[in-house]
Amino acid sequence: MRILLFGDASGFHATLAIGLRALGHDVTVASHGSYWMNTPRDIDLRRHPGKIGGAILWTRLRTVLSHRLKGYDIVAITNPVLVEQRPHRCKHLFDWLKRNNGKVVLTALGTDTPYVEMCVDPSLPLRYNEWRLPDGSPSPYALEHPEILQAWLNDPLRDLCRHVYHRVDGVISALYEYHVAASRWITPEKLAYGGIPIAATSLSGGWKSAPPRVDTTLFLGRHRSRVVEKGTDRLEWVAREVNRLRPDKTRVQIVENLPFEQYTELLNQADIVFDQLYSYTPATNALMAMARGQLAVSGGEPEYYRFIGHEGVKPIINIVPGREQETVDRLVHLIDHPQDLHDLRVAGRQFVEVHNSLAVVARRFDRFYQSIM
Repeated sequence: MRILLFGDASGFHATLAIGLRALGHDVTVASHGSYWMNTPRDIDLRRHPGKIGGAILWTRLRTVLSHRLKGYDIVAITNPVLVEQRPHRCKHLFDWLKRNNGKVVLTALGTDTPYVEMCVDPSLPLRYNEWRLPDGSPSPYALEHPEILQAWLNDPLRDLCRHVYHRVDGVISALYEYHVAASRWITPEKLAYGGIPIAATSLSGGWKSAPPRVDTTLFLGRHRSRVVEKGTDRLEWVAREVNRLRPDKTRVQIVENLPFEQYTELLNQADIVFDQLYSYTPATNALMAMARGQLAVSGGEPEYYRFIGHEGVKPIINIVPGREQETVDRLVHLIDHPQDLHDLRVAGRQFVEVHNSLAVVARRFDRFYQSIM
């Protein structure tokens, strides 16, 4: 098939493209490169600052890029907000892609109205998320950015999301949370789980088969603009508290807003990697770490393990908002018992090989694309 992967986040589509090409498909990636991460793409959709930047991008989409964005069997978008444009323009672009290509699907891997609606639902389908704490109260992110919450719930973005969800030929999710959210807006036969693809370079580079060094490195990579959203302020507290309790055995390394290649080089040197606080599931950062044989501190709730059918060792250190001290205690125990730490790292590597290796995830996407053709 000819496949256009339109949009990206944390290199998801750029990585998926490698796996789909290995299956024999002709794949084009059009994206902004995940901003500062500068991930690979064939068509650059970066928007320069200001209104002029928006106008230039819109003009490029309608003129010089238009012939490169049509004639595909499958177009996969990453969000109803396809590009950095106003909702009515995103709607126009979506309709244009539908008219000029075969099937259009949504790769559910980010925030949209169905996800935000689920997060603030009083019935709390998830016990906690970046918008709600386990006790039902608003999270620090919700209190700090009420305008973002309202934007997704108000008519312009809600109408755009409804338009896209009602017209896509299918939705394939990257995470358990996004799958649950999408299931509230789309029928089961049009929904599938894909997972996050982790490339072979992650599965081989930096793999440590020996127990950790005496100076265990606690690694935290953060997005400067997403500290409160991802809870990395609380993750930093956990890392520094572990270091305070075991200063002779640990060191803390914090990096911020690095290009993807430079970031992964530094990630290779870590022993324990802190991902995010409010997640039920491990995302790209945690899975990359686990693939390298590193311990991930992230989301690892029982619902997630049941959803993917995983039995046996649960290799993710599941951190829950408001219970960060429990994570400190467990990490200190593991540092004091290096063989236990080593065993979890090995289990994490095996977990990614089974559930998130690029070949496994690419086959899931391939089967889904084939099923809607």
